[in-house]
Amino acid sequence: MSGIVADVAEAMQIVLTSTAEAAACNSGFVQRRSKLTGPAFVQTLTFGWLSNPEATLEDLAQTASTVGVSISPQGLDQRFTPQAAACVLEVLQAAVARVLTADAVAIPILQRFPGGVMILDSTTLALPDPLACQWPSCIRETATSGTASLKLHVRFDLLHGTLRGPVVQAGCSSDKKSPPAQAALPPQALHLADLGYFNIDRLQQLNDDGVHWLTRLLPKTQLFDAMGRGGTISTLLAHEKRPAIDIPVQLGKARRLSCRLLAIRAPAAVAAQRRKRLQRNIQHRKRQAHPDRWTLTEWTVYVTNVPGELMNLQEAQVIARCRWQVELLFKLWKQYGRIDESRSQRPWRILCEVYAKLLGMVVQHWVLLVSCWSYANRSLPKAARTVRRHALHLAAVVAHRQLVCKTLEIIQRCLKQGCRIDRRHQQPSTFQLLLKLTEGG
Repeated sequence: MSGIVADVAEAMQIVLTSTAEAAACNSGFVQRRSKLTGPAFVQTLTFGWLSNPEATLEDLAQTASTVGVSISPQGLDQRFTPQAAACVLEVLQAAVARVLTADAVAIPILQRFPGGVMILDSTTLALPDPLACQWPSCIRETATSGTASLKLHVRFDLLHGTLRGPVVQAGCSSDKKSPPAQAALPPQALHLADLGYFNIDRLQQLNDDGVHWLTRLLPKTQLFDAMGRGGTISTLLAHEKRPAIDIPVQLGKARRLSCRLLAIRAPAAVAAQRRKRLQRNIQHRKRQAHPDRWTLTEWTVYVTNVPGELMNLQEAQVIARCRWQVELLFKLWKQYGRIDESRSQRPWRILCEVYAKLLGMVVQHWVLLVSCWSYANRSLPKAARTVRRHALHLAAVVAHRQLVCKTLEIIQRCLKQGCRIDRRHQQPSTFQLLLKLTEGG
């Protein structure tokens, strides 16, 4: 573990000192000698809002004193400019580019995929309308969320904790064309993503690269069974009486990608809830749904190239739940890191705040890799609270690598004493379900 501690300390020091200094010059934030240097500005915002996501200008001015700069709240407020935003964004991009990996989490079924269990997703943050020229929103979102928004693309390894992202793009950007969606994956990794990323050509590419994948099935997708009979999922399951099936199929009318079709009949209550949701969607959109959508209310359907001996139907059903772990990561960033909230109404201050809070979330994730990633029952919200309590301590020592290491070791000892998810009997946590598959319980 000492290796990852040293790696995190090095990354934190380089990104928040020398990288920040270069970014301040590149962006024009610093044009002459000033007491508020690029590193001091970035450290003030990052650790100030990491410590307290609702920090005022007075709170941030006190954080600036922690990193060795005396500046008034009014003086700090004047520094929130387009150049400042560009500076913080460049530092955020440098932090995202530094990929750190922890020891594998102690869940045997995830360790079957030594390349990692890669979860891909995105989330969108609304921005003030004056920023629409830089960060335009999707047309369909403008009626409710304004003309400017920021999309955060993330690829998250549930096995080793590796975080690639958040990659920042305009709200109108395509999920399928985002850098994390197109990046190569290590052989023997498992790829999990929602239907927004479903693309048969991409699945074929992953297959050719020796990467496993497990995904829900997009309605209207052409399927061919072992006898060569074609149709969509509604055709294939129209007369199916079994509660679950696991059969070989081929995906796509032209591609004919060989894989397994896994289908589990949904409980009556779940199916009824899905039908109601689909009916509301039909009424909202004022158009009829494809028959496949009605079929998918009755069944939970996946397609995968993972061999049956490596992952059976029951295991696939549980592993598919892991995709929601990236949603919990976004929830952690929004509910606890408040990345989508600001006390200000000024566009450039809000943009600086968004970038700095995202940078704080990356730093927080690095600390969690050091402290508790290998525990199957870790609670990231509890661990994040501990990190926030030590954020100003990190701010005070960030320029000194040995002191950063010692601070990380202190946080590590604190997290060993708690920050766990209690076992639940009525609604087991995902880690309980994953462990149960190999514990025989």
